[in-house]
Amino acid sequence: MSRALNRSLKLKIYKTLIRPVVTYGCEAWTLTSQNEQQLRIFERKILRKIFGPVKDEDGFWRIRKNHELDELIGNADIVRFIKSRRIAWLGHVMRMDGMRIPRRILEWKPIDRRIRGRPRKR
Repeated sequence: MSRALNRSLKLKIYKTLIRPVVTYGCEAWTLTSQNEQQLRIFERKILRKIFGPVKDEDGFWRIRKNHELDELIGNADIVRFIKSRRIAWLGHVMRMDGMRIPRRILEWKPIDRRIRGRPRKR
């Protein structure tokens, strides 16, 4: 990362530009634990670039550990951000008119059961 920008500005750029691009449409995602892990790895990689290495007690430089990054950003996890966006979207859908499609899909109850097994080829 550039040394011309200070850490607070780099964090602001991450939170306002990078994270919204990465999480675009996250309200409709089905997150698996593997996806959550990949998102956390991505976020930690960026945060390590922003905060840089730290000097150890014995004078050697090392990368920051996960718990150190959590302390620096105040436990602002990307997966937690995605889940909060989902809850915000649910509140939006619940306030919609009853005839709008997202609200009707949310309240839809299937009438019959699906047939068991693989679908027929023809």
